[in-house]
Amino acid sequence: MSFRIKRLAIIGVGLIGGSLARALRAADVVDEIVGCGRGKANLDLAVELGVIDRYSHDIAEAVQGADMVFLAVPLGAMRDAFAAMCDVLGDDALITDGGSAKGSVVNDCRDAAPDLLARFVPGHPIAGTENNGVAASFAELYQNRRVILTPLQQNSATDIDRVAQMWQTCGAEVTKMSVAHHDEVLAATSHLPHMLAFGLVDMLARLKENDEIFRYAAGGFRDFTRIASSNPVMWRDICIANREALSPMLAAFAEEMNELAQRIGSADADALLEIFERAKAARDRYVDGLKQD
Repeated sequence: MSFRIKRLAIIGVGLIGGSLARALRAADVVDEIVGCGRGKANLDLAVELGVIDRYSHDIAEAVQGADMVFLAVPLGAMRDAFAAMCDVLGDDALITDGGSAKGSVVNDCRDAAPDLLARFVPGHPIAGTENNGVAASFAELYQNRRVILTPLQQNSATDIDRVAQMWQTCGAEVTKMSVAHHDEVLAATSHLPHMLAFGLVDMLARLKENDEIFRYAAGGFRDFTRIASSNPVMWRDICIANREALSPMLAAFAEEMNELAQRIGSADADALLEIFERAKAARDRYVDGLKQD
């Protein structure tokens, strides 16, 4: 049987939720899309752009009759979202999400709506930009990008496959891993870089000569700090939700920076060259994929 969604409810119609809606609509695999959120102007624009068909500000109303629910709200709002839908969701409905930390979301579901755990397949699309709102969404966001599913013991293989099919229809590559492993990996590869960007910009902004510093910022600075324009509320929630994995990672990086500062202060050219060459080789191999196994 070919993949199809009769009614998709998207809770949080921004970049992530809006791009999912656009991709599924472009693939012609969804009959109706219902949006939910607090901002009327954003939801009106979503209807005007054809991203959603209609909307409600009430989660319980938005999910009624849905056979797929996608939670794209900040991590701090997940618990309330589960609680709002637990008594009204149809028996055949599946739930998945786009949260950047999975342990906290699973705990929120377990605490607020334990009966929904079997139908909740946690997920995380590794895609995004620094822009927010439905106006920033686009159908190609997930093409050739990874989506990580962290299935629960309560999930059936059929339900996991259905959520995977949804993302594959958007052009994504779906992988699976445990909740704990996901949060460790993302702390290193996503959450830590965002902390570095936020921290660097904040430090420089508090310097007395900050106007001149930012005025003469070169391309490297702009590239590195682009993600510091990301949603502050979202990243506050991510830090708190994934603090057990992120805090040690930040501490380890601080030690690395202290060592680097010592090497620079002592003009240790050999050590600096070794660090830079090792870092370049690692990035070329694992990020740019110049030497694929």
